[in-house]
Amino acid sequence: MAVKERVGVVISNKMQKTVVVAVENLAIHPKYGKVVARTKHYPAHDEENTCQQGDRVRIQETRPLSRTKRWAIVEILK
Repeated sequence: MAVKERVGVVISNKMQKTVVVAVENLAIHPKYGKVVARTKHYPAHDEENTCQQGDRVRIQETRPLSRTKRWAIVEILK
C-alpha cells in the first residue's frame, strides 16, 4: 500500500508539537472549466517543534495521534 504524502507551507506553529500545514491543489471548476486553487489545512505532528511559520514541509499520513492529527512532518524542505 502506498503511503500518502503532501507538500505544503506551515501557516501556524502556535501549538506544542503540532503545526498546521496548508496544501494547495489545482482543480478544474466543474461548470466554468477554469483552473481554481483549492487549499486544505492539515494539523501535523512536529515532535521537536522545529518548524517555523512559512517553512515548506513534506507531511506523511500516519496513525491517529489525537482527535484531529493524522499527519506527521517527514522533512523540512525550505
